[in-house]
Amino acid sequence: MGQRQSKQPSPATAVHARATTTPTPTPGEDEQQGSALEAERRGRRRTTTRRAAEGAMDTFFLSHGAPTLSIDDTIAAQGFFKSWLPAAVAGAELPRAILVVSGHWEAAAPTVNVIRGNNDTIHDFYGFPKAMYKLKYPAPGAPDLAMKTKELLEQAGFGPVKEDHSRGLDHGAWVPLMFMYPEANVPVCQLSLQSGRDGAYHYELGRALAPLRDDGVLVLGSGSATHNLRRMGPEGTPVPQWAAEFDGWLQEALLGGRHDDVKRYEEKAPHGRVAHPSPDHFLPLHVALGAAGEGAKAELIHRSWSNASLSYASYRFTTAKN
Repeated sequence: MGQRQSKQPSPATAVHARATTTPTPTPGEDEQQGSALEAERRGRRRTTTRRAAEGAMDTFFLSHGAPTLSIDDTIAAQGFFKSWLPAAVAGAELPRAILVVSGHWEAAAPTVNVIRGNNDTIHDFYGFPKAMYKLKYPAPGAPDLAMKTKELLEQAGFGPVKEDHSRGLDHGAWVPLMFMYPEANVPVCQLSLQSGRDGAYHYELGRALAPLRDDGVLVLGSGSATHNLRRMGPEGTPVPQWAAEFDGWLQEALLGGRHDDVKRYEEKAPHGRVAHPSPDHFLPLHVALGAAGEGAKAELIHRSWSNASLSYASYRFTTAKN
């Protein structure tokens, strides 16, 4: 959920902005330096045997909805994210590391955050309750994963890939993760979207990341199945027709394997440009879908609504069996 930074915020709607610039970092303590690398290495040793036995990890698209998800337990999606570990949605054991592509980070060139220590928590929203600005999710950085991501993308022709050594986790990453992995003990790296590029481009970018899944890396796209801030309504009001029809079309297209239609959603989907006036919260789905490989199978793992038109539909993508 976000708004282009070129527009002025509306206090009435209390919307929040995408992070397209690097925030001022908060200095970490000296003893934290190197902890992220060590956490990644320990995770790699734990997962090597397990991954060989279980195969590549699934990828996921998560609808993170409104930032108030972080404090409002009446939002149904919060219960879904809390069930992530108990239900072993991504497997019985912790992933070695997590790569998040969020709708709240765009850059002119693909960029990874390379954090040697704990990630800062970016409060990239405004006009919300003060308690939300006190929340922290100090997950270790994943510098090894960042550099492997950069290597894979550049090998696939997506370079040059830039490095950001100060950017922490935006709320598209830390809000769902604070419920999914509440101990903040899994290293996390973020990869930016690329400004001005479409779904087909981001799908191919995701395909370049597929080898990460064999190394115990959980690839998450975090956005929203529908995302039109100007069309939100009061809680408890019916879901508008345009939102329901787009959400239903997306489920049918993904479960039916119509990936090319999803890539061209603006022309193929009903109300595509209404559901997503800007593509930033839909492009993470394309990255996660591409990372699962050609012919990946989709599964709807959650659906709920807030603000009348904001869909929390979330999907698992499983690699097709040969």
